[in-house]
Amino acid sequence: MADKTGRRQVAAAVGLACVMACAACTASGAPGPPAPAAGPGQAVITVGSFDFPESILLAYLYAGALSARGYPARVLPDLGPRELVDPALMTGLVQLVPEYTGSALDFVSLGRAHATASVAATARALEAALAERGMITGRPAAAQDGNAVVVTAATAARYRLQAISDLASVAPRLVFGGPPECPERPYCLLGLRQAYRLRFRAFAALDAGGPLTRQALESGDVGAALLFTTDPAIRARHLVVLADNRDLQPAENVVPVLRRAALDRYGTGLLAALDAVSARLSTPVLAALDAQVELDGLAPGAVAGGWLHAQGLARPARRAS
Repeated sequence: MADKTGRRQVAAAVGLACVMACAACTASGAPGPPAPAAGPGQAVITVGSFDFPESILLAYLYAGALSARGYPARVLPDLGPRELVDPALMTGLVQLVPEYTGSALDFVSLGRAHATASVAATARALEAALAERGMITGRPAAAQDGNAVVVTAATAARYRLQAISDLASVAPRLVFGGPPECPERPYCLLGLRQAYRLRFRAFAALDAGGPLTRQALESGDVGAALLFTTDPAIRARHLVVLADNRDLQPAENVVPVLRRAALDRYGTGLLAALDAVSARLSTPVLAALDAQVELDGLAPGAVAGGWLHAQGLARPARRAS
């Protein structure tokens, strides 16, 4: 299984090269902190993101902090799921990815190392697993964003749902909605089957905690769905997060993952710039930034630039004359 998984990861990374070529045409035009041009012999630090708004926002936060300190950084947003983005990091197609400790550990270890709810233990295990592949982690942020099994208030009241285990008797009547990769993920549908013995009537492949999933949930097309714990729509739309009463979900602290070659090229100041962002990111702060993007409709780069300036981590963008 390990060899088969490895070949799939490499093939995905090769395929991503074409995606990146297209993304590079538009990434430079995305609003956000200005990045200095790379000088002679300088390699641009490419920050990749997953295919959901918070990941894109985090990419701009870390890239903006680097740019403010003079490092040549650019963002390639919305590259795809972890099956594409993490192999791209491993093969050097991107140099930096904002990750989440628990899910990253499971993926990079091919399921051999299991994350727990312990923030420190999960972060240490991820650091060790990545070191074997020429990667390093920055400081994990206090901010966490994990998977949440969510239902509408009406569904919770109808079936008296408070915890995920309460779904056992009604799951055969419900459609579960989530990202296309959910059935194979240990913290998504696969984990719900193993830890909670849940068997839903069907699975609807939607998006990664995005508008398609929320719309399907609210319209009744799906009865339960996977969203992210920092999703501002949960509170705004009075959705109900079911308690993970069997501790399926691990610690999911935001953490920058960087190729060691980039650190060797630019020195420890690079890591210090990333750590300065992580040191200021709490879960409430991240949720508030997410709300600006997902509820107010602001561009992730603009939100990142404004926050970095407010934190003293970047200068305000120059106005066009």
